[in-house]
Amino acid sequence: MPPILAEPLTPRPLQVRDYQCLIDQGCFGPEEHIELLNGQLIQMAAKGTRHAAAVSRLARLLGRQLGETVLIRLQDPIALNDQSQPEPDLAIVRPHPLDYADHHPTPAEIHWLIEVADSTLAYDTQTKARAYAQAGLADYWVLDLPGDRLWVFRNPNPAGYGLVMQLDRTQSIAPIAFPDCVWPLADLLPIALDS
Repeated sequence: MPPILAEPLTPRPLQVRDYQCLIDQGCFGPEEHIELLNGQLIQMAAKGTRHAAAVSRLARLLGRQLGETVLIRLQDPIALNDQSQPEPDLAIVRPHPLDYADHHPTPAEIHWLIEVADSTLAYDTQTKARAYAQAGLADYWVLDLPGDRLWVFRNPNPAGYGLVMQLDRTQSIAPIAFPDCVWPLADLLPIALDS
């Protein structure tokens, strides 16, 4: 008798509603940092002191400049689609009367996103960039700590971003949503620590 060949099994991507149910049932421990992207649970890297300091610095600088015109969410979920609920390091979103107590910000409510990459540069500039582009997010930044530069992604399309720039600390940047707010990269990038 010939061996029976099994049909390959296709994993079913998780939906946001499934993910939320798992969260509500306490399936993830408080020490776990997980996000849902493209239907897959992604275990996030631990955040070191340099990463945490960079996020705090960005939040302070952006908040000082933009004030009440935005809400800056730190490492909180956003709703990209039915299979993605990532948690970017900073989401600069439109103010909401309930501070998003009734839903996570959607692409139409997001001005721009910033990820801080210490050990996650490939994931942030490839996987996350593709997901954010497919959701139509017009402005996405990745602060590359080891490279001491800022990656800027613009002109989203279904295949990714049509414009990708790498800026160093001698240059300046303004978000698409606030073109008059120009920041020198030297202010956004953390001060290099001697090893």
